[in-house]
Amino acid sequence: MRVLIANDGFGDAGGVQTYLDAVMPALAGRGHQLALLHLSADVFHESPAGHAGAGLRRISVADRGAGRALQDVRDWAPDVCFSHNMRDLDLERKLVDITPVVKFMHGYFGTCIGGQKMLQFPAVVPCDRKFGPACLALYLPCGCGRRDPIAMLRYYGWARHQRSRFPDYSAVVVASAHMKREYVRNGVNPERVHVAPLFAREQFQSPSPAPSTPSLAFCGRMTTLKGGDVLIEAVAEASRAAAAQISLVMIGDGPQRAAWEQLALTLGVAARFTGWLTGDALWREFRNATLLAVPSTWPEPFGLVGLEAGALGVPAIAFDVGGVREWLRPGENGYVVSGDPPRASAFAAVLAEALRDPATTTRMRDAARRVACEMSLARHVDRLEGILMGQRAAVTS
Repeated sequence: MRVLIANDGFGDAGGVQTYLDAVMPALAGRGHQLALLHLSADVFHESPAGHAGAGLRRISVADRGAGRALQDVRDWAPDVCFSHNMRDLDLERKLVDITPVVKFMHGYFGTCIGGQKMLQFPAVVPCDRKFGPACLALYLPCGCGRRDPIAMLRYYGWARHQRSRFPDYSAVVVASAHMKREYVRNGVNPERVHVAPLFAREQFQSPSPAPSTPSLAFCGRMTTLKGGDVLIEAVAEASRAAAAQISLVMIGDGPQRAAWEQLALTLGVAARFTGWLTGDALWREFRNATLLAVPSTWPEPFGLVGLEAGALGVPAIAFDVGGVREWLRPGENGYVVSGDPPRASAFAAVLAEALRDPATTTRMRDAARRVACEMSLARHVDRLEGILMGQRAAVTS
């Protein structure tokens, strides 16, 4: 099968590129021919996706221009296009005239103006509103994103355009049942929305022994949506309840880092801020934690960091938001914190209870690895291959 991969960039930073770095070589390894259409001319690092078979063809819209790039696509004659983050929706629409397009919705594209699917006022809660003109009216009063009317109108126009493209896609791929419900609610035929859960990048390792003192690890971009302030407050409260200091390592960076550092200092939380870590340094911090904390207050489309910690045998504690339950099985590989809106007190109560029962938390280390092994790259590609081949079969039949 000849598969055209379409994405804004190639070799750039971010979750979509990380995904392609894993999936493209896996598809090539199964005998499929791949070509990559990308908008940007910049290549920021030597991507493993570039080694997806010696015959990989790269088509740069920036280098070739849209017309010549599309002709290159026609000449290559793909059986199907697997599209990802494409800011140029008109170009993507022209791909539909060439071959069936399967779209992976990595976020809330076409279902939310700002992409956060979250209200800030009158309370910080996930939004379950169907996308439409009312979103435009509520965007500023409810704090749905940047408080910039011009940006709001631009984002709304793009989201509306994306939503109008839903019927063009032969299939829509999402990472969780939660995301499938979101797209079905916004008008996509449920038979055309396919769930293909994500997978851990790390090599699976035998779980290390649980640390002797209670500790948590957080990893993510330090923004309000990721709930680092809620976590720090919860750790302070749980430490008082358990009459023991819980250490916290905060991995990542972002606009809220300074405020979170000050909050930890004010509340007396033993928090260590490392900045971004990769490779062995990151995995070592995970393995040394009792639990991985996922305090996101926005509806995570999946929450991959929890699965990646699970591959190392580290269970998780997370708010019950978005697609978290796709990988987090309460009582098996971690703890789910309920509450609407998500609150530090609820997180603290579950955390304190978990740390009072170290035998259960230790037992979860084996289960965390087992669940991560089940949700493997091979299983994801099995599912994806079936979806892509199904669209080709529908055209040729």
